Amino acid sequence: MKMSWLKEFRDFINRGNVIDLAVGIAIGAAFTSIVNSLVNDIIMPIIGILTGGVDFTTLTFQVGDAVVAYGAFIQAIFNFLIIAFAIFWLVKVVNQFRKKEEAKPAEPAAPTTEEKLLTEIRDLLKERPGAV
Repeated sequence: MKMSWLKEFRDFINRGNVIDLAVGIAIGAAFTSIVNSLVNDIIMPIIGILTGGVDFTTLTFQVGDAVVAYGAFIQAIFNFLIIAFAIFWLVKVVNQFRKKEEAKPAEPAAPTTEEKLLTEIRDLLKERPGAV
């Protein structure tokens, strides 16, 4: 019983989709850290300058004992929009490459044995005297 579970797990892990998913998650995590840096270190300081030095990450208000950090929420919205925009363009470029691949004309299929035989018969008939 124990070996069948291990074999089943190994088969599950070795499926192409699972490995592709794991690679996608790893790349997504790395991409997210890049986007977070872009937002936190470049975009938000520029927005802060344009809004008179407001640092969105420090924007909060207090309700009783709870602190509502709505600035962090604004930051998360910017992160989401930038990630969505980048993914939109990535998918758009990939789709353009796919369309170019699909638009390439397919090479004509090699003639079948039957077609080769019929072609030979046609050519032989043309060579006969009195052929039309």
